[in-house]
Amino acid sequence: MYFYAARQPILDINKNLCAYELLFRDSINNVFPNIDENEATSKMVEASKFNLGISEFTGNKPAFINFTLDTLTSGYPEMLSPDELVVEILETVKPGKRLLAICKDLFEKGYTLALDDYEHQKVWAHFYPYIKIIKIDFQQSSIDDIKEVKKAIANFPDIQLLAEKVETYEEYNQALELGFVLFQGFFFAKPEIVKTKSLSPSQMSMAELLYETSKPDLDLNNITSVFERDVTLSYKLFRYANSAIFKRNSEISTIKQALVTLGAAELKRFIRLMFAANINPDKPSELITVSMARAKFCELMSSELNPPIDSSIAFLTGLLSVIDAIVDESLEFILGKLPLAKEIKDPLLTKKGPLAALLKLVELIEHADWDKTSIVIKKLSVNKEKVIECHNNALSWADEQSKLT
Repeated sequence: MYFYAARQPILDINKNLCAYELLFRDSINNVFPNIDENEATSKMVEASKFNLGISEFTGNKPAFINFTLDTLTSGYPEMLSPDELVVEILETVKPGKRLLAICKDLFEKGYTLALDDYEHQKVWAHFYPYIKIIKIDFQQSSIDDIKEVKKAIANFPDIQLLAEKVETYEEYNQALELGFVLFQGFFFAKPEIVKTKSLSPSQMSMAELLYETSKPDLDLNNITSVFERDVTLSYKLFRYANSAIFKRNSEISTIKQALVTLGAAELKRFIRLMFAANINPDKPSELITVSMARAKFCELMSSELNPPIDSSIAFLTGLLSVIDAIVDESLEFILGKLPLAKEIKDPLLTKKGPLAALLKLVELIEHADWDKTSIVIKKLSVNKEKVIECHNNALSWADEQSKLT
C-alpha cells in the first residue's frame, strides 16, 4: 500500500518551518469531490498510525489533518498524540453543542485545534477558549473580513492567525501587517526582491562544481581548479575531508588529495549539501528542502522514463528548479550566468521535454493537484505507485540531508 499525500509547509513569522498540512487521497485518481471527506480523514489517520508513521512524513513536525464532525465524534484524533497532530476542523463542519463538547474535551487532553477556512459567525465565539489557530484563505477574504475576525478574537490573545494561500512575497508582507503569525502557501517559491545583481564568486564556484560533478566522468583537474580559486570552499573541503569519518593514514595537505580521499560519490554529496546550505542562508530552510526533494525525485524517476535520463543531469535540474527563489533573480538571468549543459538549461527555461514534465509532476504533487498529476503521469507513461514511492523517498531523503547542513 502506498501513502498518497502531499505535505504543504506552514511557516512562522520568521519563515521557519513549524508544521505541515497533510492532504490525503486514497490514490492519485480518487480525488475530491469523488471521495467522501470522512473516508479521506479516516484513511489519513490509518496511514499515519499504522503504515508510514506520521513523524516520518513530516520530519517530526506537527501535522495539520482535516477532520469532519463524524471523524471527530468517532474519536479519530486521539489515535495520534497531541504533540504530533493539529486537529483541523473543516469549514464544512457547522458549530453546535456537539462540536463544542468535542473541542472542549480535545483541548483538555492537550490537543491543538484549528478552524479551517474560517468565515466569521458570532456563534464561533463559544469555541474561542479551545481554539489555538484560525486559518483564513488570503485569496478569498477581504481586509475588512480579516479585521472583523481580529476584532472578534481580541479578548483571546492565545489564538494565532494563519494565512492560507499566500502566493507572493507582497502578500506575505501584507499578512504580516494584518497580524498573521503563521503562513501557508508558495510565496517562498518566487523571487522576493526584483533587482539586478550578480552571483557572488562563491555562488559561481558552486555552480561550476555542480556542473562538473554532474558529468558521468569527473575531471579532477577542473574540479581542483575551481576549489583553488575559492578559499572559503577550500577551507570547508579540508574541514570535511579531515573529519574522523574518513579513514586515512596522514593529514590531508592538498586540494587534490582531499578530493581523492572523498571519492566521487562523497564529493558529489558534499557539493550538493554545500549548495543547498550556502547558496542563500537568508532563505526559509523549507525552500532548500524543497529543492533537494525535487532533485532526489528527479534522480529516482530518471530511470523510469523511456528512454531513461542521466540521473546526475536529472538531480541537478531538480536542484536548480527553485534557484530563482533562492538567489532572488529571474531564472533566465541566473542560468545565463552559469556554465551548465544544454540538457539542464532547456527543461528549466523552455518547460519542454521529459525532464520538464518530471519537474511539473513533482510541483503538482506538492500542490496536491491530483487531477493534473494523473494527466502528467499518463503522458510520461510511468507507474503511478512508483511515482508516489519515489516522492515519499525523496521527501525522507531531503529531510535527512537538511539535518546535516
